[in-house]
Amino acid sequence: MQRTTGNIIADSLESAVSYADRLRQDIPHIEAARFARPGGHMVSSNHPCFIFGHLSLYPPKVLGQLDQKSLPIPTGFEKSFDKTATCQDDPNHTVYPSFDEVLAFFSAGHKKLIETLRGTANEAFDHPNPAEGPLAERFPTLSSVHAFYCGGHIMSHLGQLSAWRRMQGLPPA
Repeated sequence: MQRTTGNIIADSLESAVSYADRLRQDIPHIEAARFARPGGHMVSSNHPCFIFGHLSLYPPKVLGQLDQKSLPIPTGFEKSFDKTATCQDDPNHTVYPSFDEVLAFFSAGHKKLIETLRGTANEAFDHPNPAEGPLAERFPTLSSVHAFYCGGHIMSHLGQLSAWRRMQGLPPA
């Protein structure tokens, strides 16, 4: 059976999103934008709200690179969750949008992206990666950079989420 590039990338992304859905279960929303505090000692590491918010910015990026329309990015998401943003502890819930809003945008964007990838012709992925510098050197085509965004990138951040869960005393997902 021959698989298209879009289906291969979507298979990996669908697996990652399924894992994300398991990881987000039983996270108390009041704790979602807080640094982990194992044994009462705060650990400055990405928290669930930041991780899901950051990852929610990649479906619009990939869809745009494929000349496809994405869902509108909610106000403030790019500033709060961009790759240059620094995760902050948010005990008063004033820094980040609600966890519900972040999860909804993450889910809707990834659902649309998976559907789009599955219907995208192979030729669309042959275009050069529009990034500059090391990212373009490592991933010279859209197929290679999208495989990274929808595989290694998302899974590395979900590993952070898994560690946060364990530091908070939650079980493995």
